[in-house]
Amino acid sequence: MQPKIAIVGVGRMGSNMARRLSDCGYELTAFYDIDLERAQTLADDIVSAVAVDSLAQVTELADVVITVVTDDSAMREIYGRSGDNLLMAGAENTLFINCATVSPAIHVELAVQAQAVGAKMLEVPMASSITQAREGSLYLMCAGSKAVFEEARPILDSLATDVVYTGQAGTAASLKALVNMVMNINTAGLAEGLGLAEALGLDLNLVQQVFSRTGAASRVLETDGADMQNRDHETYFSAAHAAKDCRIALALGQSVDIPLPVAMATKDQYERLVRQGLGELDKSGIAELTFKGRRREEAPLL
Repeated sequence: MQPKIAIVGVGRMGSNMARRLSDCGYELTAFYDIDLERAQTLADDIVSAVAVDSLAQVTELADVVITVVTDDSAMREIYGRSGDNLLMAGAENTLFINCATVSPAIHVELAVQAQAVGAKMLEVPMASSITQAREGSLYLMCAGSKAVFEEARPILDSLATDVVYTGQAGTAASLKALVNMVMNINTAGLAEGLGLAEALGLDLNLVQQVFSRTGAASRVLETDGADMQNRDHETYFSAAHAAKDCRIALALGQSVDIPLPVAMATKDQYERLVRQGLGELDKSGIAELTFKGRRREEAPLL
């Protein structure tokens, strides 16, 4: 018998994960979001589920709760809010799968709290983006009890084409922080390279062709190069989230006394973008700090 699943946080990623699981035959029972209207819109589409405004009710209605929230503060809120949280009475034996990119420390902290009430918890930070969430082709890094990981495996396999177990609580979040640190550095570097090429009057199509066949090649070039050139920054992974993830990586570096000057410079650039009111652009929007040819307001910023 398949478990009943609820989702907390039904933004770009959470809503598409819900649709994917529904397509796979799972019963979705409840959606919770700080934007109740957004939860209700998704519930209108997935008729087995209801939009709720109580976290405790989420747990009551589900065997498995998937959380996709923004940061450490949001994680502490959903699990520890006074009078209404996911770990209130009835959480015993509930499986919580936490998919947000947050600090390793918060995963360790919450794993202890879950164990104290008899709940099961798995940290599952995700790579890839909205399209992959909808198609079930995410890359998932998983940490926590190996037995809990095996229990959750059928659901994880429905969401992903690649699932890797990294060890105990905190390890997957550490690895995801490194993934995003390197990705963000690569994105900032590509933006500067293309921005400088534009200022020098080079053909950007040719530049990208040469980049792709040399040491300048990267996955970021494949995913973001055309968007930077076209000034098209439809949001898949926001610049504000990139800044947040840079801060997580820098905190990890500080915890082991490892300086990360390139990561620091990247963080500063993304925070500069946020200060300019452009934090909700896709991370490719960092090109707006270097491209000078066409005014940003003339570009198709979706």
